[in-house]
Amino acid sequence: MKKFFQEFKKFISRGNVMDMAVGTIIGAAFTAIVTALSNGILKPIINMVLYYCFGGDNDALDKMYTVLVKVYKVEDGKQVLDLANSILIDWGAFISAIINFLLVAFVLFLIIRTFNNIKDGAEKTKNIENIINFKNSKGIKLNKKELAYLEEKRAKEEAAAALEAKKKEEEAKPAPKDPVVELLEEIRDSLNKNQQN
Repeated sequence: MKKFFQEFKKFISRGNVMDMAVGTIIGAAFTAIVTALSNGILKPIINMVLYYCFGGDNDALDKMYTVLVKVYKVEDGKQVLDLANSILIDWGAFISAIINFLLVAFVLFLIIRTFNNIKDGAEKTKNIENIINFKNSKGIKLNKKELAYLEEKRAKEEAAAALEAKKKEEEAKPAPKDPVVELLEEIRDSLNKNQQN
């Protein structure tokens, strides 16, 4: 049983499982946003465009939806199509769902692309260090990019060393005394002198 939990812990702590979990959570949250955008803003606009494309009159509603079973109701003495009770295909909802899918896919593509670029950058740094070590061991001259990388690395190390030295210097300094404590010590010393005299 202990081995099972160790294997499970190893599986969970792998990077790609954590990436998948984060991606699922972000995807679900973003999907809710895109669905609200799609249903609340884009779908009414799409329906309006379809309405005007089909003539913008009462017959446009019949053309805008593919009505499979028509149910009519009487309004103001006229017989009109009851959309709430009719069985129909809502083309606006279909187009809205396609746009919804494309938006989610595009944003997830951007997120994955960003993570891959970060991962590739780390691998390139590792590779350039290996190349520099190989060239140094063989006595091969470094190119401009490799020299620039070494210079940048040295500058970062020097900055970190300077920061560490400053931090140690700050820690080595005695803490300044509180003025109240100094005043009380002076009063104490003065009272001790007066008692001795």
